[in-house]
Amino acid sequence: MSPLNIEFPMGSSHELERFAEINARLPRMFRAVVNDPRQTHTAIIVPSLSLPQGELAKIAGAGFYEERLLCLLMLLRQPRMHIILVTSQPIHPTIIDYYLHLLAGIPGTHARKRLTLLSTSDGAPRALTEKILERPSLMAQINNKIKSKDHAHMVCFNSTPLERTLAVRLGVPLYACDPALLDLGTKSGSRKVFREAGVPMPAGFEDLQNSQDVANALVALWEENPSLSKAVVKLNEGFSGEGNAIFRYDWVRDTLDAAESHGTRVELVHAVLPKLEFEAVTETWERFDRTMNQMGGVVEVFIDGNDKFSPSVQCRVTPVGEAQAISTHDQILGGPSGQVFLGCEFPCRDDYRLLIQNYGRDVASRLAAQGVIGRFGVDFIVTRGPDGKFQAHGIEINLRKGGTTHPFLMLKFLTDGRYYPSNGQFISPTGLEKYYIASDNLMSEAYRGLRPDDLVDIAVYHSIHFSAVAECGVVFHLIGALSQYGKTGVTCIGNTLEEARSFYNRTLEILNRETSLVNNPRLISLP
Repeated sequence: MSPLNIEFPMGSSHELERFAEINARLPRMFRAVVNDPRQTHTAIIVPSLSLPQGELAKIAGAGFYEERLLCLLMLLRQPRMHIILVTSQPIHPTIIDYYLHLLAGIPGTHARKRLTLLSTSDGAPRALTEKILERPSLMAQINNKIKSKDHAHMVCFNSTPLERTLAVRLGVPLYACDPALLDLGTKSGSRKVFREAGVPMPAGFEDLQNSQDVANALVALWEENPSLSKAVVKLNEGFSGEGNAIFRYDWVRDTLDAAESHGTRVELVHAVLPKLEFEAVTETWERFDRTMNQMGGVVEVFIDGNDKFSPSVQCRVTPVGEAQAISTHDQILGGPSGQVFLGCEFPCRDDYRLLIQNYGRDVASRLAAQGVIGRFGVDFIVTRGPDGKFQAHGIEINLRKGGTTHPFLMLKFLTDGRYYPSNGQFISPTGLEKYYIASDNLMSEAYRGLRPDDLVDIAVYHSIHFSAVAECGVVFHLIGALSQYGKTGVTCIGNTLEEARSFYNRTLEILNRETSLVNNPRLISLP
């Protein structure tokens, strides 16, 4: 193996030039693997959540979200694929065995020989990639496990300058958005892309830098529409809706009506901004204001309606520049005003499925033209208009793998099926339509203390584990978060949406019953 490329200082022009040179190999690699999935290749999986740690801290068990990318272990069904998985903390062996068991047609021992597990042994709330870069011996281990730099690539949860530096120092391409283009995926950048792609979006303002800008934007929206009831204030790099807050015009409506000038109205609104209703239960005005000054944000009209839905489109731009809309979901949202991502159903309702799919493809095409590659999501709000037709509003673009990425990849890997853009359906080789409901938020105080072995035992005992024969059942993720946080995730796959929901409800009922020591002493006897 060649030595690590440490002669390129982080962020320097030399590093940027070297990154461009290395990533220029991606199209050739992509074509080669597509044409021959049996060729020898190495995937370095770095599931770093390289996001503002203050925003991640709002999510229970955020450190275990690295486990979302365990779905990529399914790539080991390619017989000459080698995977190097690096995590902050070692993954429990039962969790690894759980995923390898899902590899239909591949002996677990064969797959295990092609899997290298490494960790920083550092659970501190910092980006995994940053931890890796601080450990030269770990970097050398990764480097030595790469079979060939000409047949290897790195994949991550989201791409930042940290991932670019790691890719350059390892000398392998990064299959993700170039960090130089990350502004396109902020809340402000999303609005600009929607505008350029011709995608409708809520009235609002982007590139706001402080609370004064926020107050000015809120007043401007009211002056355009004095009957407005609510607006949403969003931090540019908020995560899973936890960086959003609601402003209610009723707080100042009488005084706004009486005010004689725009400036006076801005002062009135600015004075009540500490009353913002935050989606994150731990958020405070002081911290929100400070974060707004650091990362900026947007203000938008809060879209409301009796028939209101929150679908998303998962998109991909391949290394050869092909823009694709590859799935649609109805998001399951919670939080005080329904803006926090809890889970999803696939596919989204057929009433508006093709409408948002087409808008998503328009966004993907626009991003591809600007050089974006990789997987990303586009979120929408859909409402029914007076004419009975659905109208879609672009809400944000997430230039990263999100909450809909791993469920869809698991469906694809487990069934070997295909998504059909013509109708937005997923059909398995047996000719059956496939549906799922997925969530990262099966959470209860009663679940605390359940170990990975306990969860697997419960799933097997109650026959809810995914069956390759029936192509239905339950796949768990975020298993590592269960014991400490009482939190896990599921993807429940069925031949109808009703069957998928039934698996989901049954899973909840089983977990609740198994963790009730009074009503079910069986849990006590678990090994």
